[in-house]
Amino acid sequence: MIDITLQNFEAELIHASMRTPVLLDIWAPWCGPCKQLGPLLEKLETAYAGRFTLAKLDSDAQPEIAGQLSQAFGVRSIPFCVMFVGGQPVDGFVGALPEAQIRAFLDKHVPSPDELAAEEEAEEAEQLAAEGDTDAALAKLAEALAIAPHDDAIRADYVKRLLEAGRSADARRVWEPLAPKAIVDARASALGLWIEACEAAAAARPLAALDAAIAAAKRDFDARFERAQVLMAAQRFTDAMDELLEILMRDKAWADQRARKLYVAILELMTRAQPKPAAAEAKGTLEIAGKAAAVAGDPVLDGYRRKLSMVLF
Repeated sequence: MIDITLQNFEAELIHASMRTPVLLDIWAPWCGPCKQLGPLLEKLETAYAGRFTLAKLDSDAQPEIAGQLSQAFGVRSIPFCVMFVGGQPVDGFVGALPEAQIRAFLDKHVPSPDELAAEEEAEEAEQLAAEGDTDAALAKLAEALAIAPHDDAIRADYVKRLLEAGRSADARRVWEPLAPKAIVDARASALGLWIEACEAAAAARPLAALDAAIAAAKRDFDARFERAQVLMAAQRFTDAMDELLEILMRDKAWADQRARKLYVAILELMTRAQPKPAAAEAKGTLEIAGKAAAVAGDPVLDGYRRKLSMVLF
């Protein structure tokens, strides 16, 4: 449990909720129901064993924060509890509710024990991968996915790591549950196209033969696309995009925009996932909406995005 002030609001509530859900209890010393609710929330924080953090805000001592939250939710009474997830206030309740109702509220927003265990396995896998221990990282991701088979983020990371390790058949098997989501999920779609590129590369002509075909006919788009897939399978992503640009400069809509779709997929695959922020220094400012941690721009990616924009528009 932590007491929230104007000075630590951003670090201990906004940024902290990017890592773990934070339940903010807005109370006052003179409020009878607040005195009933407070000990129950502390008991639940212990019972949930790190699945959420309890934060408390004295509305008399911190009227600016309490006032903005009350106005945002249209609430004028206390105790008033607000759940913060991902740096944002997402839900709340008013009054000293019974324990069963509070548990039901919490269970809508906090990870289950299995989800928490899976996330820990995935974080360990990321660390192992950073250390160069690919086999151990893949084993950890397999364990994480076994614990939480419906976690699309873990599944996508596992597919990516399998492809990086050259295990496209395994990647295809793990990716299949994501296939129905590929229409609306850019990451799932990009991974599917990477798998297709790996499968196509296995039966493709040698690069020398493709180079000869292209030299003989600059508009041999089938050869150019085949070459791009071979390069993508070899994780030569920028070379693959260069080849796709050659198609797009000559025919933007070729083959139902296959070149554009593969180019966009490569951009997606090369884009770093936004990291979870570490605890920030308190700034003494109040921003209810919070701020997502900015990812530093990649000059290579920015350049290839500009090239695509210039070709298409």
